[in-house]
Order: sequence, then C-alpha cells, then structure tokens
Amino acid sequence: MLQERFTPAAAEPRLYEMWEASGLFAPKQDTAAEAYSIVIPPPNVTGSLHIGHALNNTLQDILARYHRMKGKAVLWLPGTDHAGIATQMVVERQLAAAGNVGRRDMGRDAFVETVWKWKAESGGTIVRQLRRLGASCDWSRERFTLDEGLSAAVRKVFVQLHKEGLIYRDKRLVNWDPHFQTAISDLEVEQKEVDGAYWHFAYPLADGVTYEHPVAFDEDGKATAWETRDFIVVATTRPETMLGDTGVAVHPDDARYAGLVGKSVILPITGRRIPIVADDYADPTKGSGAVKITPAHDFNDFQVGKRAGLAALNVMDAFGRITGADTPDVPADYEGMDRFAARKAIVARAEEEGWLKQIEKTRHMVPHGDRSGVVIEPWLTDQWYVDAHTLAQPALKAVEQGDTVFEPKSYEKIYFEWLRNIEPWCISRQLWWGHRIPAWYDADGNIYVAETEAEAMAQAGGRPLTQDEDVLDTWFSSALWPFSTMGWPDQTEDLKRFYPTSDLVTAADIIFFWVARMMMMGLHFMDEVPFKRVIINGLVRDEKGQKMSKSKGNVIDPLTIVDELGADPLRFTMAILSGTRDIKLSRQRIEGYRNFGTKLWNAARFSQMNGCARVPGFDPAGVEQTLNRWVRGELTKAERQVSAAIEGGRFDDAASALYRFVWNVFCDWYLELAKPVFQGSDEAARAETRAMTAWTLDQTIKLLAPVMPFITEELWAELGKTGPARDEPMLLGTRWPDLPDAFVDVQAEAEIGWLVEVVEAVRSLKGEMNVAAAKPPLTFVAPDALTVARIARHRDLLLTLARASEIGAAEAVPEGAVTLVCGGATVALTLAGIVDLAAERARLEKEIAAFVSDAAHVMKKLGNPSFLDRAAPEVVAEQRDKLAEAEAGKARLEMALARLSGLE
Repeated sequence: MLQERFTPAAAEPRLYEMWEASGLFAPKQDTAAEAYSIVIPPPNVTGSLHIGHALNNTLQDILARYHRMKGKAVLWLPGTDHAGIATQMVVERQLAAAGNVGRRDMGRDAFVETVWKWKAESGGTIVRQLRRLGASCDWSRERFTLDEGLSAAVRKVFVQLHKEGLIYRDKRLVNWDPHFQTAISDLEVEQKEVDGAYWHFAYPLADGVTYEHPVAFDEDGKATAWETRDFIVVATTRPETMLGDTGVAVHPDDARYAGLVGKSVILPITGRRIPIVADDYADPTKGSGAVKITPAHDFNDFQVGKRAGLAALNVMDAFGRITGADTPDVPADYEGMDRFAARKAIVARAEEEGWLKQIEKTRHMVPHGDRSGVVIEPWLTDQWYVDAHTLAQPALKAVEQGDTVFEPKSYEKIYFEWLRNIEPWCISRQLWWGHRIPAWYDADGNIYVAETEAEAMAQAGGRPLTQDEDVLDTWFSSALWPFSTMGWPDQTEDLKRFYPTSDLVTAADIIFFWVARMMMMGLHFMDEVPFKRVIINGLVRDEKGQKMSKSKGNVIDPLTIVDELGADPLRFTMAILSGTRDIKLSRQRIEGYRNFGTKLWNAARFSQMNGCARVPGFDPAGVEQTLNRWVRGELTKAERQVSAAIEGGRFDDAASALYRFVWNVFCDWYLELAKPVFQGSDEAARAETRAMTAWTLDQTIKLLAPVMPFITEELWAELGKTGPARDEPMLLGTRWPDLPDAFVDVQAEAEIGWLVEVVEAVRSLKGEMNVAAAKPPLTFVAPDALTVARIARHRDLLLTLARASEIGAAEAVPEGAVTLVCGGATVALTLAGIVDLAAERARLEKEIAAFVSDAAHVMKKLGNPSFLDRAAPEVVAEQRDKLAEAEAGKARLEMALARLSGLE
C-alpha cells in the first residue's frame, strides 16, 4: 500500500541518483533509432539556479523525456560557460576579501591558475542544482567553454575567419568599463534612469562671423524677432567630452543655421578650431538644434564624424581619466583628472568665463556596467572584430526559407531586425580569464594569426613574438556551442548523428547575442543550421506582473520551492504558465499544483484500497463496461492532446490537457462513477473495472512523467509491486503509451458524457441558487426514449452525484421549479419551499450591485487616456481582466435572478 503522502525531500534525491546511475540519460546505442538532440544554453559557471533557469530547463527536460519515451536516441547535452568578466570578478573579490594581492600584482599565469582552482572547487554549483530540478541531461558529455576541446575549436574558427578576411583588427568605439578596463557587450550594459542635466554652452564663432538668431515667434511658429549672435549654443549631458569635440552639427534643412554650415567655432578651453557641418542626426526640434560632435566618445557622433570626415580624438584613458595623449591642446590642468571631476571643473569654468548659458535639469538613461555598476564610457580603441554582416546573410536566408523556425513565430521579427541592421561584432576583451586571442606581434607591430605559437613563429621567420593580451568575448565560444560540444573540428559520431540539433529552448533577450551568432557560425562551418526549431520561453515575473528583483523582495527562489514543495509542482507550474511572454508566478500557484500531485497520489491509494491491481494479459481493447470504454477513449484523446502540444512546443497546452484528464476526468468522474461498481455485486464488472483502473493509472503516469518525473517514478515503482513484473522497472525507460484510435468509443462517450453534463449543470444551478447542500426533486420534462433509458440506467448515480431527493419524468414543468437545458433534455429542479425567495433575491441583487460597482470602477480607469498612457501594459491587462470577470459574474447572477423570478 502506498504511503499516506509522497515526500519529495526523501524521494527526489534517491530517484535522481537511481536515474543517473542507470545510464538512461545517455542516447540509446541503437543506430536505427531516430535522433533527437538539444544543447543546453550553458549557464555561467559562477551561477546559481534562478527562476528563469528553472523555466528554461524544465521545458528542455520535458522535451528530452518525451522524445526518449517515444523511442528516440535523445541527446540533451549539458555544460557551462566560463563567463569571462563574471568569473574574473568573483575571484578578484575573493582575493581581496582574503587580503591577498590583486590580479595585476599576481601576474597573468598565477591569476589564471587561481581561477581554475576556484572553478574546480566552486564552479559546479549550478550543475548540481539542475539535478535537483530533475534535468535528465547526459552528464557524461558535459562540456565547459574553456575545456581543451572547445578551446581548440575556438582557435581554429578564429584563424579560419581571419584567413577569410572575416576577422580583422580595427579602431572603433566600444562600450568601455573603466572599472574592469575592458570592452563589454551590449548585453552587459544596463540602462539606468538617473538625475542629470543639459548644460547649454555657447561656442564662439570663428573669424568674426555673426548671424541672426530668431528669438520670438507668432502663433504659427514664424519668427518675428531676431538677435545678432557671434556664438552657437550646444547642449550636453557630458561636459567632460567637449575636450574631444571636433565639430558641431546642424540639420541641413534648419534655416537658422543654413549660413553657418562650412564655418567654424573656437572650442572653449582648448582653443581648437572645429567646423560646423550639416547632418540629419541634428534634430531642429530639440534644444537649440545644434549638437556638439565628439566622435571618440559617442556612438552617434562616431557615425556623424565618419560622414563628415571629422577627426576622432580620445580624451580619456582606460580608467576614465582625462588625457591629452591624442589632444595636446587639452590644458595640463585636466591631465589625469577623473571624468566626473573634470565635468565639475569644466562647468565651473564655463560659468566663470560666461559661456554657460543654461542648466536644464533632467532625468535620463545612462549606461552602466551590469557587473561593475560604473557608468560605461563609449571609447575609441583598437579591438578585434568579426564581419558580422557577411556572416549574417546565410543566417537570414535560413530562417526566411524555413530551415530554422521560431516558436512563437513572432520572435522572427527580433531576429530579422537585428541581422538586417547588424554592426561589426567586437570580440576582444581586456580580461585574463577566457580564450586568449591566437595572434602574435613582432617588434614592428606585424600581426601573425595561428592556432599555435609555433605556427606563428614559423610565419614570422623565427622573430621574437608577443601574444595578444586580450581574450575573446564569451559569446564567441558560445556561438560554436552546438557543434564544438560534439567534437568539432573532428568528425565525431556524435556530430554525424546529432547535428543539426532538433530544438533550442532559450529566452528572447539573447536571440541576437546568442541564437543569431550560433546560426552564423553553424552555417559557416557546418554548412547546416545548428537547430531546426527555436522555442522562446517567456520572462518569469511576480504575481502582479512586475520584474523580480532582490530590492523589491519579490524573488521566488526555485531551490527554496524544491526544498519545501518538491521539484514536480515547480515544474508543472512552469509548464502550465509557459504560454505567455510574461509569466505571472506566485508561491500560491505552485502550492496549487502540489495539490494536483497529491490528488493523483490519493487516487492511486484509493485504487489500491479498492483492490485495483495490474492483471496479467489484460487487454483494454476488450472491456465491455460503458464506464471503462469511456475512460479508455478519454485517455486516448488526452494522449493525442499532450503529444501534439509537446511536439508543437506548447507546454502550457500539454500541462492543461494533463490537468483536465487527471483531475477532472480520472479522479473526479471515473473513480467517482466506479465506486458503485467496486462496492457492487457484479463480480465481472468489478474485476474489469479494477483492472481498467490499474491500467489507466499506469498510462496516466506515463503521460505525466515528462512534466512531473519524481512522483510518477515513485508511483510506477510502488504500483509495480503488485501484479506481474514490469517489462521496464524504471518509468524513465518505458515507452510512451500507444493508444489506437479505436479506443475512442462514440457510444460510451455519449452515454457518460450525458451523465456528466447533467450532474455538472444541476450542481452549477444549485450553486447559483445558493442551495448546494439541499436535495430537491429532479424532473426530466418530456424526455425522449433515449433519455428515459439513460435515466433508468443511471438513476442511482444521478441521485447521489446530483444530490437529488428523487428522479422523475413529467410532461410539464412542475410548479415552483427552475429549468435548464442540458444533455439534450429539459431538466427541472423543484426549489419551492427550499429557497427563501426574498432573502435569495436580496442576496443576488447585492452581489450584482457589487459586480456593477467593480465594473464601473475599472471602466473609469480604462476610460482615462492618461492612465492608459502611463500605466505599465501588465497593469492595463490586469484591469481588463478584472472588467471581464465582473461582467461575467454579473451576467451569471442576473440569469439566476431571472430563474428566481420564475418561482414567484
């Protein structure tokens, strides 16, 4: 007999250890089996499991377990990312906390050795946590983006792309982190809204030039008064960058400045002469319409500078300090000054000298390093780049022609938009932890790119060489993940069998950082797309739709949930909520789906208590009882729904179908309808129903296994202790249910469907009329012969399940009865003498008024354009849901009130 309840804390570690020891996580060796493969998005080696990981890996595991049960050779390949900047930061902090010398004092080799030691001791945390979630990865194939094989693949790719002219060195603007002194990717930049100001500076016109500037306008916006100016006003939020200004831009159609294009201004402080140029980037409607151009310190200015032929002058060093190395006209007073100290000094000087015209307070978005927390500086520096535009073309074509599809399809738009407007990809980072760039320099600055130093030396004719200090962007090695993890550049059996992979499950925010780059690299080096389908999972938010953050205190820790409720409820919740872009999650939802698991467990206990056990040779195709033929058909339909949903990547639909069958069909109806059979005297019917219950339980457990593997594995083992020995002792190794279409019995479906529909309709009506506990007479009005026969067959069940005092038939509606139409018949419920009409009318009118008030309150908000403009989309959606709920409740109660009127 099953224990009273399933105890996840005790069972889950034991079950997972059994699974892993079985070897069943590895793909089957049968070469005739269809291959199914999926590579895990490698989490950072520094990471711990968060709720986003829980969602993403639950969906992957559902796919892996499902396809494994379908008989395929499944490879779910796991691994971790070396996470260059994050890992280096963790180790540097540990060194500082322990009072040890810093990275630069240690030297590169000693520091890298320290990081490897940290990785060996602490780098496996998230991998262990994935096991607690139930992830059925093939751990024997686990990879690390810095392991020997992947490092060799990275070097080969770099060298080949360089030979093809697709990797090159160039001086361009990058996101520069002055704290870590490295370039970082856009993904590592966090935009924060901060208090700031626009400082309006007057740049004097050179050569005594003046112009007439409009200062007053009529109601049509036409100038009515002008003043003579010998200066042009520009506004900036970063005064320190003016030291690097090399131009002022105005719009070519801006009549105010048309006569100034081609003239020059004298840059204050430096005395530098810089031109006024015409460029569409300048917006005549913003500020003065004139903008200072600093090509070396602003991404937009860099492009303007290229178009106008302006010089790009660096006025900052790697630490964000002012330097005159490129600009001798910068006064020595500013040399070595921190950028923010320089800002204050420049503003003070502008005010003192009279060229500060206005300070306009503002709140604006400022880029910060997501790891360092410091303000990011656009900085002009020599870096390595990939010609992403050339590599993007096959990647675009592959999705356009359907070689790879996105699910949902709408996410293709993000993919296309980025690839069609792609910029060169900066792949060098000024870090020590990572793939060191395989490029060497001789004393004259010549570059030699090779997979090994010996090959570079041979290219250099034996001259002394120094290797490039930089490492590659972490995303570079991740872009090779689908094929490098399978052994490329060697032509391994895994590569032949499992590439291209079947599915990729990932988040929308890395479609361009990772998905697109894998497409580019996979097509270039394998001549095939890396995956046939990309399934994009949503973002997990709190129950109010807000982003989870520690500062808000609304973070749900998946490991705490696993500790307290078990992995299965968390997995089921992730699956059933996965159909939206923004997943609203609460602990209460997870607890609700724990109850779902408990419901199945209790159903299995009930079955055991009623003598249900597997019978040797039992064939469900031969059952005769209408109830058993019905549940066989319902099970078959549920299997079709679950299979189609998982195959289509609609995990929410799969979970919903499972929930409906387990809770509503099997537990609420089949077992309830089977009770009289278990307790009855018909031995043949009882034996068949017991065997059918045991068989249905087995198939149900199989259907649920990919989503809730722990409780189903435990049930499989416990229920297998009675009856014949199982062909497969572990549920993990069983085949998916094979249920023929013939299992659906139309006659049985109609018969039991009628009974269920009548009972549910009567229960609903009694609930609306506030007499759920009462047992009123139930009358079928003018029933046809089929209904009369059904009443006769199911009279006892109707009396019990509908809680009726008697079941009858009549040609007319009895006096004092309310009616409803269900099951193809009119059913009357006699409530005279049972319902206090006045009290019930008052109750219904009060509740209707409450719904009306709620709806009016929400309508007031939704009818306010200001609310719709300012409120977050999730808040607006929540209000619309409230309105729909109020309107539906009002309509339901008004119907009940109308029925009540019929009793008077």
